[in-house]
Amino acid sequence: MPAPRRQLTGVFLGSAAVAEGFLSRRQLRTRSYHRLTQNVYADPSLELDHRLRCRGVALLLPPEARIGGHSAAAWYGAPFAGLLDPVTVVCPPSTRWSGPRGVRVHRTVLEPGDLAMVDDLPVTTALRTAWDVMALEPLTTAVAALDAMARVRHVTVDDLVTLAQRGAGRWGAERVRRAVRYVDPRAESAPESRLRVCLVLAGLQPVPQFEVVDGGRFVARVDLAFPEARLAVEYEGAHHFVGDQIAEDQERLARLRAAGWRVVRVSAADLRDLAALVARIRAALAAP
Repeated sequence: MPAPRRQLTGVFLGSAAVAEGFLSRRQLRTRSYHRLTQNVYADPSLELDHRLRCRGVALLLPPEARIGGHSAAAWYGAPFAGLLDPVTVVCPPSTRWSGPRGVRVHRTVLEPGDLAMVDDLPVTTALRTAWDVMALEPLTTAVAALDAMARVRHVTVDDLVTLAQRGAGRWGAERVRRAVRYVDPRAESAPESRLRVCLVLAGLQPVPQFEVVDGGRFVARVDLAFPEARLAVEYEGAHHFVGDQIAEDQERLARLRAAGWRVVRVSAADLRDLAALVARIRAALAAP
């Protein structure tokens, strides 16, 4: 076999790289290439995330199939699915391809208008992606994705309402109608969206991205607010604990408290026990 001609870059099929003499089978195993799925590898300099896994799976797709659902939503402004989440592939019922391990195949009718190429990746269109996200994913995951897609206007709330109305009788229609009710493009992060949905399901009505004003002076914009109770709920991701952000957050909290507002601070750990978190916020609302 000829000696390897160069370091392979991008995403590639292992069998093709060996057949064309770029690598031996031993080199494919021993070099630090990312193994994305069966027979698909990637340059180790590329970030190993769900986006990269989608690109790997795309090399194996039948022509009529598309990356779809939660996986495709990231190309329309939604947060990427997790690294270990299955890559969602949508294909017609007549396609018998089942995909390698780590791929979730959803067989359903695909119209020509449902198919797109975005960033050189075969995906479903924004509206078709929205439908499949709402039909396939848990409610909070679906709303978080749709909030983000609507925020950057790949879809609008009106689009989604119309989609739900026209989809009566289709598979997943009930889940779609339910999810549409909770979509709000004002949300600025997936955790904020998930928390808002949980609060609304608990019978509470927080206002997303509320601007607190005191005596005509802007104080702060908070993630979720209960204006009548002067209670703010703030989700604090990892960046809130880095560098100058810590001091800026403390100054912001001081301004809110000086304006007569109370603040419930929420971390990623709190989201692991949503029932306890909702109870804490409910108690804060009940407190004088």
